[in-house]
Amino acid sequence: MTRLRWGVLGVALIATRKVIPAMQKGERTIVTAIASRDLARAQAAAAPLGIAKAYGSYEELLADPEIDAIYNPLPNHLHVPWTIRAAEAGKHVLCEKPIALSSTEARSLLEVRDRTGVKIQEAFMVRGHPQWQAARQMVAGGRIGELRAMLGVFSYFNADPANIRNVSEYGGGALMDIGCYLVNTSRFITGREPTRVAGAVERDPALGIDRLTSMLLDFDGMHLAGACSTQMVPAQRIQIFGATGQIEIRIPFNAPPDRPCEVVVDNGEDLFGAGQELLTFPVCDQYTIQGDLFSQAVLEDREVLEPLEDSIRNMECIEAVFRSSESGRWETV
Repeated sequence: MTRLRWGVLGVALIATRKVIPAMQKGERTIVTAIASRDLARAQAAAAPLGIAKAYGSYEELLADPEIDAIYNPLPNHLHVPWTIRAAEAGKHVLCEKPIALSSTEARSLLEVRDRTGVKIQEAFMVRGHPQWQAARQMVAGGRIGELRAMLGVFSYFNADPANIRNVSEYGGGALMDIGCYLVNTSRFITGREPTRVAGAVERDPALGIDRLTSMLLDFDGMHLAGACSTQMVPAQRIQIFGATGQIEIRIPFNAPPDRPCEVVVDNGEDLFGAGQELLTFPVCDQYTIQGDLFSQAVLEDREVLEPLEDSIRNMECIEAVFRSSESGRWETV
């Protein structure tokens, strides 16, 4: 087998507009089925995407012996239940972030993974993108000197009460939806875990979700300072500061699939950019890369890019940010 055969749970926009079209371009992936709780919706999604099979229930898809792996883009509160059901059906699972609503819930996947022997990964697609791989390598190689700080922002505006991202009991809110990227990438760049965390949360008075969350993660000598919001002008940027230089990732999270990405490396010669070098990364789709890397891990029986243990640690950091916002103190992770 040279390609992994994929089925998709649900017809979420992230799946139909971004992930499926990207995976269909992959060298090791083929999307062969999609399911919805409404057969007509599944068929309507399958036809323009050229997907051969459409199912009117998630159970039917999981029972298909010609499906090797499942992509799970369901709402946050359904990530763990349907990942477990997929694993118990013998399917490998790539699950959208956040993989769970709590670290305890995330840990429940460990037993399922080990018992069933399938691979389960959280879909932080940014880790496979060349710009993040290059940034990590430059930091590790001492390009900017000893690592000192990361600054990050990720925001968009969405105040629609009917939107799933604004439903608190379903895991909505800024930190779970997009702030998780700030936590994840700071851990990725440092290769370490924060020892303590501080957080501040401003909640929407009507929706109850955190519409603005700021965080400070202390990596014992390196700090991440980040802010995420679901009711702010759309923005995203990452700056990585070392003792002798800095790296700026201009579009770190929603890297465009149709144009090159840019990373600026500055040696600190002056404040006007005399020491800047612009690195340009060729056009690529991080969702294609993600699908191919996961498929390769399955086909060659390798470790996935981000194992469950890493996802659990990410959830523990998120929980510490929320605890700190309530206690008003540093919280350990």
